Amino acid sequence: MSGSNFVDYIKIFCRSGNGGAGSVHFRREKFIPKGGPDGGDGGRGGHIILRGDNQMWTLLHLKYKRHIFAENGESGGHQQSTGASGKDILIEVPLGTIAKNDETGEFLFEITSHGEEKILAKGGRGGQGNTHFKSATNQTPRYAQPGEPGIEASFILELKILADVGLVGFPNAGKSTLLSVVSAAKPKIADYPFTTLVPNLGIVSYRDGKSFVMADIPGIIAGAHEGKGLGIRFLRHIERNSILLFVIPADTKNIKEEYEILLNELKMYNPDLLDKNRVLAISKTDLLDEELIAEIRKDLPDIPRVFISSVTGLGLNTLKDMLWKVLNY
Repeated sequence: MSGSNFVDYIKIFCRSGNGGAGSVHFRREKFIPKGGPDGGDGGRGGHIILRGDNQMWTLLHLKYKRHIFAENGESGGHQQSTGASGKDILIEVPLGTIAKNDETGEFLFEITSHGEEKILAKGGRGGQGNTHFKSATNQTPRYAQPGEPGIEASFILELKILADVGLVGFPNAGKSTLLSVVSAAKPKIADYPFTTLVPNLGIVSYRDGKSFVMADIPGIIAGAHEGKGLGIRFLRHIERNSILLFVIPADTKNIKEEYEILLNELKMYNPDLLDKNRVLAISKTDLLDEELIAEIRKDLPDIPRVFISSVTGLGLNTLKDMLWKVLNY
């Protein structure tokens, strides 16, 4: 997905429909000049609903549609006929979209499965017609309920990428190159930091027609949890990944120290991230000989690790096997 097409944060103003008013009406027919009340109920106002779509990856379609209004319900009629409900507005969103109240910051819900529907703004209930207010002491009620007003509010929609494997590392660690080699994704790649400015997703083909989703998250720097660099804007995408694949180049002065810095940034942002499975890939190992690799092995974090090269293909099948095993066992 290109940078201009990827939108993971949007603010929208919604107004659900007002409920229709109940009817004040009395039965009047040729031989029934003084029939009782028969006013119908008003129709419900239209809801504004979010629905998950597993074919979508961005909130771009909402970028230029910031105001969303649902229809009002119609008033009730005679002969106890209920007014028509206002038409609901369905908004398709990618899986991993969370909704918050803009004013309070309150978390409302998250869309995680295809076809899942959640009401963002509920339409007002229709008012009851005068039929409901008939009693032994009041045979001809001349009043009915007005419709309930709809909801007017601003909401924030945020997207957290749903992927099996999330690539974690400093800028220019080789994450984008790895994704481009093991999947059909075509992220922007260059030999300078912060090439990746938006998350990129790729489907990694495995044995026997199996596959899993890998996400290249923009590079983390020390202090990212405080908003430095690209900061927490992209750290949130890591929350939805099943496995964190740390990618650290072989020419790093101290691989273990760099791993600890990355781990600390995740911990400071959200301690729950430390509960996720972790795998370490030492990238760019085509620059090393066996002696240097053996030396590096002596001081590595105590997690599953593999030496890889996206240029020569070294260790890529081993990495896939390792990831698949962690995902499924």
